[in-house]
Amino acid sequence: MHKLTFFPLGNADSYLIELSGGQKLLFDYANVRDPNDKKDLRIDLAAALRDKLDAAGRDGFDVVAFTHLDKDHLCGATQFFELRHDNDYQGDARVGIGELWVPARAITEEDLEGEAAVLQAEARHRLREGDGVRVFSRPEKLRDWLEAQGLELKDRRHLITDAGQLVPGWEKGVEGIEFFAHSPFAVRKSLDLEDRNTGSLVLQATFEYEGLETRFLLAADVDHRVLTDIVETTRSRDREDRLEWDVFKLPHHCSYLSLSDDKGKTVTEPVPDVKWLFEERGQHAAILVSTSKPIPSDDSDDQPPHRQAANYYKGVADSADGEFKVTMEHPTRARPEPLVITIGRLGAMVEKRIPLTGVATSRPAPRAG
Repeated sequence: MHKLTFFPLGNADSYLIELSGGQKLLFDYANVRDPNDKKDLRIDLAAALRDKLDAAGRDGFDVVAFTHLDKDHLCGATQFFELRHDNDYQGDARVGIGELWVPARAITEEDLEGEAAVLQAEARHRLREGDGVRVFSRPEKLRDWLEAQGLELKDRRHLITDAGQLVPGWEKGVEGIEFFAHSPFAVRKSLDLEDRNTGSLVLQATFEYEGLETRFLLAADVDHRVLTDIVETTRSRDREDRLEWDVFKLPHHCSYLSLSDDKGKTVTEPVPDVKWLFEERGQHAAILVSTSKPIPSDDSDDQPPHRQAANYYKGVADSADGEFKVTMEHPTRARPEPLVITIGRLGAMVEKRIPLTGVATSRPAPRAG
């Protein structure tokens, strides 16, 4: 079967897709734990990922995707991965990246600093070399940058995936998964196309196992305006199936702004298109995952997660006979561990752990179809 693993990192993202054929795809990397703080309950991400690779007899990932270049999605990446563009980031048992996935902004944005600038240099190097990279955007967004490098768009078009397209090289009937790109994208305003959310990568992954399809929405840190545009654009093209989900990686650490501008007193009421996405496209026994700190009981902290948004998501999960999971609360707040979701002939199931023995089990979940 296939497997999804979400790592407990507080308000930061990293999750791993492991396919039944052995392929491993990592989305974001934020090793934010303070090794000098014994009370820090966040996982040592580097150690956890090395254990995964060692167990599989591997020295790298088939794909490493950075949904955008914010610190909570890339912290420590330049110390962990082997980067081709500079000898200073090679050797020392660094972890390999087969193919690097980035949104176009990771190539074109100016004045980046720190680790974001280093990862941009790596993405640019790979794009110039024409190997080991996939860039998500309308190709026209990259034309000027490529021409400044002495390259033509047509020579790198095979490395660029636009919204509304499938990512080449990943097929349900072969690898057991396909990826449909939702964002970065453009919406039509009068006669012009206006780019939205050029900084985040949003995908729908569709797993196939023994003939059953299970869908996973990866929503990065988008707000409700971007989700609304994704819904409207996708529905206008009669592609509502591309908005279905069995597992939803909730946006921006359970922020209410991914649902509405109005936080609400006890529950955030989402704007209409976002409400439709959550309440009409989620499947029976669906799983919603908040990659965040524990949900607070009050409003003393303005930062996410927000209890009002969590209350809405809990309601969605309850209505679908599903589950709402928080990475820093699983299996308990006192001892968070990686959240593992298996994807097999019964669909998506949260792997349960028996506390005293550590034995992992899976709870079969009824599902439609």
